[in-house]
Amino acid sequence: MTRILVVDDDPQILRALRVNLRARGYDVDTADDGGTALKTATDNPPDLVILDLGLPDLDGVEVIGGLRGWTTVPIVVLSGRADGHDKVDALDAGADDYVTKPFGVDELLARIRAALRRTQPAAERPAIVTVGRYAVDLAGRTVSHDVKFTPTEWQILDHLLRNPGMLVSQQALLRDVWGPHYQTETNYLRQYMARLRRKLEDDPTHPKHLLTEPGMGYRFSP
Repeated sequence: MTRILVVDDDPQILRALRVNLRARGYDVDTADDGGTALKTATDNPPDLVILDLGLPDLDGVEVIGGLRGWTTVPIVVLSGRADGHDKVDALDAGADDYVTKPFGVDELLARIRAALRRTQPAAERPAIVTVGRYAVDLAGRTVSHDVKFTPTEWQILDHLLRNPGMLVSQQALLRDVWGPHYQTETNYLRQYMARLRRKLEDDPTHPKHLLTEPGMGYRFSP
């Protein structure tokens, strides 16, 4: 059974998430502060962590750092902090996704499913991904309807399509595609995402699949 660790100092949120997650077949552990969260994760390693940033003893970013010291478990931040700097700090520290309170349970559950899919072994992931009316062969680097991509466009598209539903931060894309010295050149990403949308979206000005998360990054919605 998939184990989820929920970390939040609000007892109502802990109770609500415990009930909702268990009703959907997840095994749930809870913690109301950072120290307890790190100990619980060590004693009973989770498959995913839902983490609030405003904890009474440690900042959530410190908890992310503590977890990332020994595990690659997906971390979905669930926080009332809507400032872009807080989101960037959490994602740079190693969070996989960021959901702002107040939140919808259905959306959070969808983010959880997407994060868990990302942890599947590579062999279980589909080699061909559908983007609207196009079929993208990630292994063969071909697209139906004879759509052509530059090497840089392929690298960006590959990152997004291999992580369906997951937020891919601007910094991660810039670092992995252009290198560590380009992590502030967000204009590069805007230009290339515009190109990808023109090639794959039916209406590039209102994309349905290659989505922008303002101030954070990009997401592929199947």
